[in-house]
Amino acid sequence: MNRLLIVAVLALSAGPAAAATGSFFSLANTDFIVTLAFLLFVGILVYFRIPSIIGGMLDKRAEGIRTDLQEARQLREEAQEIYASYERRQREVKGQADDIVANAKREAEAQAAKAKNDLQASIDRRLKGAEDQIASAEADAVRAVRDRAVQTAIAAASDILRKQVAEGQRSAGIDAAIDDVATRLN
Repeated sequence: MNRLLIVAVLALSAGPAAAATGSFFSLANTDFIVTLAFLLFVGILVYFRIPSIIGGMLDKRAEGIRTDLQEARQLREEAQEIYASYERRQREVKGQADDIVANAKREAEAQAAKAKNDLQASIDRRLKGAEDQIASAEADAVRAVRDRAVQTAIAAASDILRKQVAEGQRSAGIDAAIDDVATRLN
């Protein structure tokens, strides 16, 4: 109600109303009629509480905007958390990938060293086997030469003994050799 009174006083003290000729409070004065219509319009608005309805609508709209802003803030915070989570995951995955690559390099180096050691061991075994075969072949050759030399010596000795000893002396020489072996063995 105080607002209505303030509006009426301001309307009556308006510049164009004072500039009109003749009596202001006459129905012949258009300024008066316009002022009355304006006051009637404002009164109707106040009577039907249109300013409070408009204010309520504006308050609802402001509340909706506040709610939307709050939701937007929450969504922004969630998005930032998700982004931070993905960044952490990316760093973790990168670290894991670096670890996997480092492990693979270590394993590859270890496998290469093992393969080198295995190859060296295989070469050593083959060399040892070849040396053993050579030594065995050498021993076989020496044994074969010795056996051949013994056979040749026996054959030569047999020939010499045949030529030197008569038949009767052969038996006596054999008996003497047997007696000599028997005495040495006992």
